[in-house]
Amino acid sequence: MKALVSQIVEDALARAINAEELPLQQVPAVELERPRDATHGDWATAVALRSAKDAGMAPRAIADIIVSHLSDHPDIDSVEVAGPGFINLRLSVAALSRIITEVRARKDDFGKAEPKNEYIQVEFVSANPVGPMHVGHGRWAALGDALAMVLEHAGYRVQREFYLNDEGNQMNIFADSVAERYLELCGEPFDSEVIGYKGAYIVDIAAQIRDAEGDQWVSVDADERRAYFRQRSYDQVLTHVKSVLERFGVTFDEWFSEHSMHVPDDQGKTGIVKSIESLQDKGYIYEEEGALWFKSEDFGDDKNRVLMKSDGAATYFAADIAYHDNKFKRGFDLVINLWGADHHGYIKRLEAAVAALGYPGQLEIVLGQMVALYRDGQLVRMSKRTGEMVTFEELLDEVGVDAARYHLVRTSSDQPLSFDIDVAKDQSSNNPVFYVQYAHARICSILRKAADASGQDDADIDALAVIHIDESTDLSLLGHAAELALMRKISEFGEVVERAARDRAPFRLAHYSEELASLYHQFYQQCQVLSDDASLTSARLALIDATRHTLANALALIGVSAPKKM
Repeated sequence: MKALVSQIVEDALARAINAEELPLQQVPAVELERPRDATHGDWATAVALRSAKDAGMAPRAIADIIVSHLSDHPDIDSVEVAGPGFINLRLSVAALSRIITEVRARKDDFGKAEPKNEYIQVEFVSANPVGPMHVGHGRWAALGDALAMVLEHAGYRVQREFYLNDEGNQMNIFADSVAERYLELCGEPFDSEVIGYKGAYIVDIAAQIRDAEGDQWVSVDADERRAYFRQRSYDQVLTHVKSVLERFGVTFDEWFSEHSMHVPDDQGKTGIVKSIESLQDKGYIYEEEGALWFKSEDFGDDKNRVLMKSDGAATYFAADIAYHDNKFKRGFDLVINLWGADHHGYIKRLEAAVAALGYPGQLEIVLGQMVALYRDGQLVRMSKRTGEMVTFEELLDEVGVDAARYHLVRTSSDQPLSFDIDVAKDQSSNNPVFYVQYAHARICSILRKAADASGQDDADIDALAVIHIDESTDLSLLGHAAELALMRKISEFGEVVERAARDRAPFRLAHYSEELASLYHQFYQQCQVLSDDASLTSARLALIDATRHTLANALALIGVSAPKKM
């Protein structure tokens, strides 16, 4: 729709130039925006103001000339000059109703942009594989996956990645904790001071190993037992994390292991060593007191950073540099990392490293705030089942996947999220996800009724939707204010996707779906869809069918289902 209006205004400018009414050498590009006040029209352009200098004319005079070539266009209902020279346009019913035809033709692809020549990696969740996911991890999963889907709909090629922090002392502490609990379960002496991870899940993992393998690891050398328990426990946690994410509808293209950066290649060099050597070749590494330092101050960091300690051990930062070096060597044009807000101080140094490696401006960090759970107006800190933190899996058990995804995405990532469990479970219009899904289900119900398929809850809604709608359907009958409002909102969908992708803001799809659902519910109250007027019935069925597709697309982009019945 935006492209159509731009072309109409450009054509008017071309006619004015050809008629020598405007002293311009060429047709200027027409930029459009939605007026803040809907009463001012569907679109506004400042092309007259931007052309004033080149034309040597007052902006309002230019605007008046453009309007004279627009006023009789069949797709323009009204046009006016406002302020110093803005042009406000309101589309005709015929123009607005084209969106219905477009939606019903494109269906799932409605609002999808042409492919862009840019490959983006989105890395998210990336939880340490030493325990169950908490609700904060769930928020990163919802946001990251929604962002990836929005970017794909906006035309980008996207890869989803989970970075496994499976290296370092934390993994040894994890292994020792499970091993000591295993010894305790086997009735052997154990050292409670060694148990760094004290959650009940540690006992559960130890019990699974004991039940499967008996006490065979009791008399084994401690180092050998640690190595086994480290891998076995890691595998169990990772399997569980993957199962929870799969239940949540989130899948990753790549699970990248930090440990792989520490494994020597055929030349005996690790990924970390090779990345440090690359920085050294570029002149960004120096040695001091036996340690290797990165000159991050050269790139705006507040101080230089150690990469290799004097004992030869690599720092976590060195591993992160190697990991990002690996990312860009895989061909990504842009890397987006979703991190918790507590990592804010880490951003500058990593941006410096990426720039030093030769990829300035190709790393973007999206910070996310944490989640607070509430029940009955009270903050929920502990699980009733374990007396420990509420895990993400427990939240899914209680509220379901759709409600969890919707409420975790609905708030901007840079704002703390208060997740009200009671609202998420509420089966009423007080719950926004229920409100939106109910609009979709209500449309499906009308389409079934129109096709005399009221009892067919699992019927093919797409097939039912065409029974009373064909090429003869007269969409010009849709002139009621509620009908026009629906068409205008539907026509905004592509712009919402574009802005959500540009600003890394998938929450806008949730807000858009609520606005569209609200307009549909208003339409439902004001306009009878099924009536004795066959022509009007056909037109309104086409309108609600387009609304159905748009609602489903908006929900799909944040990972929420669009039920046919509720």
